[in-house]
Amino acid sequence: MATGARVPETEITGVYGALVKTISRRMLGKVPESLGVMWHHRAVLKDTMTLGRRSEKWDRLDENLAVLAVMSAAATVGCSFCLDLNYFLSHRRGLDEAKIRQVPRWRESGAYTPVERRVMEYAEAMSQTPPAVTDELSAALLDDLGAPGLVELTSRVALMNLTARTNIALGIRSEEFADACGLAPLAAPGDVRSRA
Repeated sequence: MATGARVPETEITGVYGALVKTISRRMLGKVPESLGVMWHHRAVLKDTMTLGRRSEKWDRLDENLAVLAVMSAAATVGCSFCLDLNYFLSHRRGLDEAKIRQVPRWRESGAYTPVERRVMEYAEAMSQTPPAVTDELSAALLDDLGAPGLVELTSRVALMNLTARTNIALGIRSEEFADACGLAPLAAPGDVRSRA
């Protein structure tokens, strides 16, 4: 089973399978074992991958804020795969690693600006069950980001929740992508939830 997944892997085959493997190798250097889990339902895999790729073209939110938001959501939900993958991708994109590594314990860190803190607070509040977003926080972010930026922030966090909660339910865990770039996180996903 892939990384302790609750659904056994299956072989990734066919023309679409070859494309998925090629894209994965280009982007990550390998084919994640978790793709074999998701390959059981190709339509779900294809549609979620397509939405993920299309979301990379959204441009109304600063890239650093977007990464802080999705990683805060992943940390809140507790998805080790999502955190690990985003550490790796952030490193490859040349984003601020000192900030990226602190995301799961952002409240205790002095590394963030007030806007970055509000973005992570929003992502965390959205990722709770039930969501705990306040009118005051939304108003502050509307001032900070503008309407298009707040809509994008909300959509990015929602998309991360889809991915993170799917991974957790299926038992998909970290595949240690961050180890390949020497970017071990300073905090673990559970650090955010354990403080509540």
